[in-house]
Amino acid sequence: MTKSLRTASTSPAQRITAAIIEKLEQGTKPWVKPWRGVPLSRPLRYCGTPYRGMNTFWLWMVADACAYASPFWMTYRQCQKLGGQVRKGEKSTIAIFYKSYKKEIETADGGQDTENQRVLKAYAVFNADQCDGLPEFYYPNPLVAALEPEGREERLDAFFGQVGANLRHHGAQAYYEPLRDRVTMPPVELFGAFDHYYATLAHELSHWTGHSSRLDRDLKNRFGSEAYAAEELIAELSSAILGAELGLPVSHLDHHASYIASWLKILKSDERAILTAAAKAEEAATLLLELGGLQTCEGETDVDLASAA
Repeated sequence: MTKSLRTASTSPAQRITAAIIEKLEQGTKPWVKPWRGVPLSRPLRYCGTPYRGMNTFWLWMVADACAYASPFWMTYRQCQKLGGQVRKGEKSTIAIFYKSYKKEIETADGGQDTENQRVLKAYAVFNADQCDGLPEFYYPNPLVAALEPEGREERLDAFFGQVGANLRHHGAQAYYEPLRDRVTMPPVELFGAFDHYYATLAHELSHWTGHSSRLDRDLKNRFGSEAYAAEELIAELSSAILGAELGLPVSHLDHHASYIASWLKILKSDERAILTAAAKAEEAATLLLELGGLQTCEGETDVDLASAA
């Protein structure tokens, strides 16, 4: 999965609404907390008061996208007031202040009447996970101790380590960020088995090969576009090739029906699409195999990792 951020010259409320609609179109319910291992909570202000209305769903969704575990959100000054500091380079998100009230007005005939008034403002907030030095209270502890799954293999650790990608383990989603040229993976403890971890990493590294400094594929497209679907298909095929070379499963990769539908649409509309996707997938897999220390020659690896364990 590639990850991008939407920018638009619309009001904060319109941007939030559009983002929630986009998530629903992807088959994701923004109000279902997706991560595991930390206590379930509504988004909370720095004082512990829950956010209400649209802010609840919006901040849930932002926390999901950015893999924040803490439910606490605060302004820059509130963070400082608590003795903390927002880390350099962290980006704020918006929260909405909404209030309705009645106002006395003078009518055309000189009488008095009441009119409904509304105030809608946006302000910048940061999640506690973006801040250092806050009291321990703001960082939730795991509900259960994390256990490393079975199946770790030194040969695969060595292979992926040699690729040289900027890799971090954080949150509960796997994705590649083209702008930061960074792959994010959930901690291995969230996987049922190490082979599933390796297979997921192979998929995200396949996206990583498309960066402008490597194979230079188009990674700037949004979910739902034909180009986005094509890139996902390339990563899917590339990870399948890697799976065959490395002895990894690929059947566990859970793609929503919308992915399948978008791939079918591409393949039905362009008979050469599968040829293009397969060629680009081969390029991606070949690059990763070379970076990982498996030199290729005429499409064949010098070492069969699947049988070298």
